[in-house]
Amino acid sequence: MADEALLAKVKETLEAFRPQLRADGGDMEFISIDSDNKVHLRLTGACGDCPMAMMTLKMGVERYLKETCPEITEVVQDE
Repeated sequence: MADEALLAKVKETLEAFRPQLRADGGDMEFISIDSDNKVHLRLTGACGDCPMAMMTLKMGVERYLKETCPEITEVVQDE
């Protein structure tokens, strides 16, 4: 499990990104940070069924998150 400071920073960063998803009718749910510093999310709403969801996750959320939290190694979608 990630330390509390990293967890707080990740959640704050995700909140800052969330309006971009909501603008397209989607959202995301934070699940966890694992021992490898991978962030587990679930895309919901329009983003959950979108064929571009993986690109949004990797090129959007992951890139933004790694810029603010370099300890994060990857963002993965949980079903």
